[in-house]
Amino acid sequence: MDPITIVLAVAGLAAGFGASTAVTQKRVGASKEAASKELAQAKKEANKELAKAREEAAAVAEEARKDEQTRRREIKQIEQRLLDREEALDKKLDALDKRNENLRKAEDEAEELKNEIRAVRVKQQEKLEKIAKLTKTEAAEKLMQMTERDIKGDLIGLISKMQKEAQVDAEEQAGSIIAQAMERMASEVTAERTITSLKLEDEEMKGRIIGKEGRNIQALQRATGVDIMVDDTPGYVVLSSFDPVRREVARQALEMLLKDGRVHPGRIEEVVEKAQKNVHKDVVRAGEDAAREVGVIGIPREILELLGELKFRTSYGQNVLNHSTEMAHMAGIIAEELNADVKTTKYAALVHDLGKAMTHKMEGKHHHISGEMLRKYGAPEAVALAAEQHHDDVEATTTEALIVRVVDAVSASRPGARNISAENFVERMKDLENVANSFKGIEKSYAISAGREVRVFVRPKDIDDLSAIKLARDIATKIEASMQYPGTIKVNVIRETRAVEFAK
Repeated sequence: MDPITIVLAVAGLAAGFGASTAVTQKRVGASKEAASKELAQAKKEANKELAKAREEAAAVAEEARKDEQTRRREIKQIEQRLLDREEALDKKLDALDKRNENLRKAEDEAEELKNEIRAVRVKQQEKLEKIAKLTKTEAAEKLMQMTERDIKGDLIGLISKMQKEAQVDAEEQAGSIIAQAMERMASEVTAERTITSLKLEDEEMKGRIIGKEGRNIQALQRATGVDIMVDDTPGYVVLSSFDPVRREVARQALEMLLKDGRVHPGRIEEVVEKAQKNVHKDVVRAGEDAAREVGVIGIPREILELLGELKFRTSYGQNVLNHSTEMAHMAGIIAEELNADVKTTKYAALVHDLGKAMTHKMEGKHHHISGEMLRKYGAPEAVALAAEQHHDDVEATTTEALIVRVVDAVSASRPGARNISAENFVERMKDLENVANSFKGIEKSYAISAGREVRVFVRPKDIDDLSAIKLARDIATKIEASMQYPGTIKVNVIRETRAVEFAK
């Protein structure tokens, strides 16, 4: 390259650099001037804000000072009021102390007066005892005897009148309610037995039932637990058992065997098993039908099964399920009249004899078992209690239990409902008279009105009028505790004095 060109190039570069430097310096100067102006402006604004903040802080401080002064004044006022109250309390305490001192003095004076009065009374009593020649205890006894002698006749008349009025009112009301329930409830009164008869089409069927060397009848008796008699009545087979469920199973099994015509031990076992299933279905259906008939819903299935078994149970020849259904209807009517719980009453009346569905393996009285089973399977406690208390050995604690007890007696005691032998009837009459004769002062007693009343004649010298009232109550209580009977028994104590004279 040419040296001149190089020199020129260097010179151009130097000139350009110088111009750039000059321009840069101008720009820097302008920037510094602008920054100085902005800084000055910022300082002014900062000073203004600082002054404003100082003014606000001063105002806040002044307000806080005023609040503090106000609070101090209030605190001083409160302290002053507390001091005033303390002074007032001190004054009241001083007054109470003075009053207590005065009261103590008055009590001491009163005690001295009491002691003086006691001493005067003792002296008066001693003087009276000397004059009357009687002690205080003897005088009180004589006064009581005189009072008792004066008012004894009035008391006897009053007690007798009140008892008669209460008895008349109670009998009228109870009779009206029970009669109304019985009028609205009508049911069969047929009694059941412990045997079932099955008619045969011809005498040839007896041979099939007996089988070769009696194997068929033995197999049937063994499978059902029922005595089968084929030779006692012409044209009939008699099934005998104390258990109605077994009799029903045997009846259905025998009917199926006679229709089928095949009678042999193997077939008998199949038919008996089928009959048992059918009877179980009948049991459940009977329980459901009974609950539906009386209008009680929500009964657990286990209770319904036990209830259905009552269809095949009897008590003195009375079907227990029919008896329970009848009771539920009457109990509902009476519960409505007495404003009792209708559902609980009908439920309890329907299941009150549930214990009779249990076998002899479960120990206890049937009404106790009923309560236990109802609680076990989830029945309401009010229902279990009313069912458990339907006999007299357990005190009835609710209105519902009393209603169940009453309708149980009504259903069992109506004519034709139960089969009671003459021997049992005579024995019950004798027991009634023996209970009455066990008391002192009894001359003679008679059980009358089919055992519904016992008349007791007492010796007038041994039993007075007031004691006769107590005697009637004691005899009734002992009958309730020692005897089982349907309905109620009237105890009539008779005391009479006869004066006999002869005109000559």
